[in-house]
Amino acid sequence: MDELIQGARRFRDEVFPRQRGLFNQLAVEGQAPKTLVISCADSRVVPEMITQSAPGQIFVCRNVGNIVPPTGQGVGGVSSVIEYAVAALGVTDIVVCGHSGCGAMKALSQPDSLEGMPNVAAWLRHADAARQVVAEAYPAGMDGDAHVRSLALENVAAQLGHLRTHPAVAARIASGAVRLHGWFFDIASGEVLALDGELGRFVKLADAERLPVALSPARRAVAAEAQPLAAE
Repeated sequence: MDELIQGARRFRDEVFPRQRGLFNQLAVEGQAPKTLVISCADSRVVPEMITQSAPGQIFVCRNVGNIVPPTGQGVGGVSSVIEYAVAALGVTDIVVCGHSGCGAMKALSQPDSLEGMPNVAAWLRHADAARQVVAEAYPAGMDGDAHVRSLALENVAAQLGHLRTHPAVAARIASGAVRLHGWFFDIASGEVLALDGELGRFVKLADAERLPVALSPARRAVAAEAQPLAAE
């Protein structure tokens, strides 16, 4: 705690004075972030640092395993954050960000390690789809690191699927107002991979010729063109 207290003092005495104008503006005008980032609570994963974002730029929700419970799974903090970000703040982009060496994914691959942590075990059931995909669609016999990495990548895709079940998100997607992104942060290299929905795989974000998007905005109303079937 001593280090944290010293850090708070340095912020007050050194950092804040240089950013006083920004903080005054945020205090008066409020926040208007355009991006919601749902990332893991892992202390090594800091969305503001990874994206080099200033205060007020991104709305962040961190939890164990960057999980997005499907709608209808009860009222919770993650669902509330999503609803508020979309309906009240009007974010236009939502990022689900996993990472390498994820402890939640290690636990998902070794359920016995969760003995004595019933809440974590229940929470990680929202990642069962990723576990099942890796078990059935990936080569058998992957070593531990490869298995955990595959789980983490598939978990990002699974949580994006859950995200689309939230009414506020579904409505904004249908109106063409929200894009969904799946990211994976490699702690050792600093590389960010992004899920390219067109290619169906992750690509290096820094090397991509265009912004990889998991789901692009596309205005639609599937019932609009519906016509009665002609009688035979």
